Amino acid sequence: MTTTQTAGMCIEQQGDGPAVILLHGLGATSNSFQPLMTALGGRRVIRPDLPGAGRSPTPRAGLDLRGLVDAVLRMADELGVGDADLVGHSFGSLIAQHVAQARPALARTLTLFGPLIEPADAARDRLRARADLARDQGMDVVGEQMAAGGLASGAADANAAAVAFVRESHMRQDAEGFAQNCEALAGAHRADPGALKMPVLIVTGEEDGVGPPSVAHQLADEVAQGRAVILPACGHWTPIEKPADCRRLLTENLGRG
Repeated sequence: MTTTQTAGMCIEQQGDGPAVILLHGLGATSNSFQPLMTALGGRRVIRPDLPGAGRSPTPRAGLDLRGLVDAVLRMADELGVGDADLVGHSFGSLIAQHVAQARPALARTLTLFGPLIEPADAARDRLRARADLARDQGMDVVGEQMAAGGLASGAADANAAAVAFVRESHMRQDAEGFAQNCEALAGAHRADPGALKMPVLIVTGEEDGVGPPSVAHQLADEVAQGRAVILPACGHWTPIEKPADCRRLLTENLGRG
């Protein structure tokens, strides 16, 4: 495994073969895909910490969806990646859709966990309030809230390691970087589903309040080669909560490419 700074991001790479690009969600890092790594043998796996998240610096000029998409495209150019399988979770799923729309030749397949189409008005307000909370009270408070609300019911007893992961993932974020990413998502718009002609797998939890089953089915119906899978007893953090199911589904969709 190698770690480099490219396109303003800290990027981990490992393996050889067809490229896979993993794009994490809000409050997460490249480590949110660690449970999927055993399904990616024989591939060149590229997983950045997106701008303002994890080990990547927070841009002084602020963040928006267009800038995040451009960062991924620059990364692909600088790493010499002409085509790849794109995998996204949460906000990363929306970024992946826009990357595929901007450069269709780059995306052999799309695999979207906890998918987003675009935030509803109420969700945009909550995201802006969360940005204010991060700046005013810090990431400890945010981490407690996200760990309590983002996972399936009963996770505190049945999946305590997932609760700890989500809490720690948020608490380790730079508060300003997290706030800027909240604002970027609050201002985000949907990708054109007609532009997504590659195989698209959409996986969400039956208890996901961020990317609920209705969104998964809508997106699967709107794209040319869409398939939606709903995981029982699962919240928003699908690769963390249901790693075996996510590995199996990811492997199947990569095969469709």
